[in-house]
Amino acid sequence: MYILFREMKNNWYSLAALLSTIYSRHLDVEARPVKFEEIKKFPPEKTIVAYSFMSFDLDTVREEVKTLKERGYTLIAGGPHVTADPKGCLRMGFDHVFTGDGEENILRFLMGERKKIFDGISKRVNLNHYSPFLPSKGIYMPIEITRGCPFSCAYCQTPIIAGRQVRHRDVDVVVHYAKLGVKHGRKLARFIAPNSFGYGSKNGVTPNVEKIEELLYGLKRVGIEEIYFGTFPSEVRPESVTDEVLKVVKKYVNNRSIVIGAQSGSDRILKIIKRGHTVEQVEEAIEKITLHGFIPHVDFIFGFPFETEEDVEKTFSFIVKIVERYGAKIHAHTFMPLPGTELFNAGPGRLTEVHYKFLGRLASKGILDGYWMKQEMLARKVYEIASGGSTDVTSDR
Repeated sequence: MYILFREMKNNWYSLAALLSTIYSRHLDVEARPVKFEEIKKFPPEKTIVAYSFMSFDLDTVREEVKTLKERGYTLIAGGPHVTADPKGCLRMGFDHVFTGDGEENILRFLMGERKKIFDGISKRVNLNHYSPFLPSKGIYMPIEITRGCPFSCAYCQTPIIAGRQVRHRDVDVVVHYAKLGVKHGRKLARFIAPNSFGYGSKNGVTPNVEKIEELLYGLKRVGIEEIYFGTFPSEVRPESVTDEVLKVVKKYVNNRSIVIGAQSGSDRILKIIKRGHTVEQVEEAIEKITLHGFIPHVDFIFGFPFETEEDVEKTFSFIVKIVERYGAKIHAHTFMPLPGTELFNAGPGRLTEVHYKFLGRLASKGILDGYWMKQEMLARKVYEIASGGSTDVTSDR
């Protein structure tokens, strides 16, 4: 039997985890990532096609599902959009869908269990029991060190997908896999975490400085030559930035910047989107980052449908302040209404001429990056497609 994972631009982290899970259990199945045009080479009666996708891929997925169903393939799906709208994905044509954590349930499926909806939300996996990548097949990804987010940001799918209870991969497990990578010439370490400075902590917020140092020291000890921690895809929350954690991190890492989420310079907007911090806390964290010799790389979301001219002006003024005072770089996003989130019904983010002029000036000075223009178009597309379907979510909250 074949299980073909549809390779897309934004799903490689998920595919690496699932492929590693399957091959580590030595099942009688051939699993591989494929492009859409390669699927037709495999016989439908012996082939399962698996999708893991985000909401902005929905249009493409719908068209492909229609084609594959006509050819007789069995189709399964998981990932962010499926977790937010499992019933809608079944109506779309998928035979089985997987919500939340997928590792244990994909094994159950391949061993013969058949459910329409596999629940990976009410029962979460232990990361220590699964490999983060697959050296035998040459598949390497940043190591996921933490899954789950204790915050309730109203625009974010992460607590829905991964749960609000924080789970960490143990240091010895992370170091074990890093050592395997070193044996295969992989001497650079990156990590996946919703908040890297929360690694090892019970609440996912207050830094466990001893555990972070144990991790970084252990990686150096087994031959890792470059460590990138506190930068994509392991950014940090402002509440977790302390002098103590920055001192430790600076001893080991190669990244010159720390990526921190601010999202707005208006306290009113921060309350609406339930960020759980203030603008003042963001600036305090940025100041600490700068004092320890790092460049603060700060995330902002623009185009909230409910923001006022005053909110926009406060965000612009705050950005100018942190750029001039602390040498900050800015990473720009346009608000995207994601299915399953509290703010889905707010509608797509919209940038005004004022936004374009301000962001354009920052970009021309080389202090702004991000896909904010593309995201404005994607936001409209996602909302238009997804608003017609159900957004029922089974949650563990």
